[in-house]
Amino acid sequence: MEWFAAADYEIARQVLQRGIAALYLIAFVSAAYQFPALLGERGLLPAPWFLRRVTFRQFPSVFHWRYSDGLLLAVASGGAGLAATLIVGLPQAGPPWLPMLAFLALWAAYLSIVNIGQTFYGFGWESLLLEAGFIVAFLGSNQVAPPLLVILFLRWLVFRLEFGAGMIKMRGGREWRDLTALMYHHETQPMPNPVSWFVHHLPRWFHRGEVLGSHFAQLVVPFFLFAPQPVASVAAGIVILTQFWLVLTGNFAWLNWITIVLAFCAIDDATLAAVFPGLIVVTDYPAPPLWWVIVVGAASVLLIVLSWLPLRNLFARHQLMNASFNRYHLVNAYGAFGTVTKVRIEVIVEGCADRRPGPDSEWLPYEFRGKPGDPKRMPPQVAPYHLRLDWLMWFLALGSPDTRWFQMLIYRLLDGDERILRLLRFNPFQDAPPLWIRARAFRYRYSTRAERRDTGEWWVRSEVGMLIDPVGFER
Repeated sequence: MEWFAAADYEIARQVLQRGIAALYLIAFVSAAYQFPALLGERGLLPAPWFLRRVTFRQFPSVFHWRYSDGLLLAVASGGAGLAATLIVGLPQAGPPWLPMLAFLALWAAYLSIVNIGQTFYGFGWESLLLEAGFIVAFLGSNQVAPPLLVILFLRWLVFRLEFGAGMIKMRGGREWRDLTALMYHHETQPMPNPVSWFVHHLPRWFHRGEVLGSHFAQLVVPFFLFAPQPVASVAAGIVILTQFWLVLTGNFAWLNWITIVLAFCAIDDATLAAVFPGLIVVTDYPAPPLWWVIVVGAASVLLIVLSWLPLRNLFARHQLMNASFNRYHLVNAYGAFGTVTKVRIEVIVEGCADRRPGPDSEWLPYEFRGKPGDPKRMPPQVAPYHLRLDWLMWFLALGSPDTRWFQMLIYRLLDGDERILRLLRFNPFQDAPPLWIRARAFRYRYSTRAERRDTGEWWVRSEVGMLIDPVGFER
């Protein structure tokens, strides 16, 4: 069955299976550490409360059976352990059904978490990880050649991911069309990293070139993923290079890393062997079992049927961004930053220990792990780990209408909730929780080179106003 096999994509299969498994490992570790505080039984948006208001049909999840923080930790720990076996290649050494079941188990377990994660799991890369995990389940094991249909569908995934993002930009803010978007983006992106400050201060012509490069990589290059080799490999290489630039200059959880991994679906062994002459590739496989051909064919038909709505969305006037068209997060729509924020606003949460705060009272700020706070702190590198609370603080500053979680955060800080405090970088009230909490909004901008030399500050900030007036408990 030569039509079925893509024997010259063995290295791609190894990268895809192990890379996606590694990102599942990070996602499950993130869930184990953050989910109980954010969404657990005493979380900011408790999952049990959510589960009482939705059905399994609406949001499939194992937690409809019952939810407890202990069960969540068991699912996350089991998922992380299973992902680790795939990283080292244990299931891949067996028959093709073994890695298939392993990846489908990862997909089902993480789907159970995402579907009850509410706004804390409302990010496009959650759906992307779920879709990628489902598709690579059908890449098979070392005993059979990688199926051509699966390789092609992974390319369709990368196409939707890149071309969808490009179309969102062209339909979005004028800054993408007049090539000024990246004169702002490095400063106003959700979570800058240590390199972002330096890139922001590069010449304006460089930032215009960045935008042109982005348009080329997202609007032109994706079509060549379906071209004959070595053109498809070159197209994949361009995608990988542009994603590495995004890794270097920002913190977007595992979005860029998973795109890099997925792009290998278009790089064949011959091209890799030409670039790395000592590389040994395997091209001799036995004929695949009939049952395996049937399973892969059935999965491919399902994915093709589900592709109609995402395909239509790519060319729709009102294109949806990061949207799932089914409750299983398969064959989704992707895209980000249709508009670029020009001004950075940060919400600073502060506490006071005085019984009756006055003009001379001392207010001490809580520091978050990733988002800007202390102007003298260098922006950290946190990706591919995902700091969910920090990301929602960025959306809060943009005026997100969903503030229920933030109101609960204020109460949890007044209560000295240990789980929430562990998610923060610094708690200024080590001995006892504060009596009052307030939240102020500040405008942040990068310091100039001269300001950085004189003050040591990465950021210069000025107060915009009070977001939440002091609130406290009666004690």
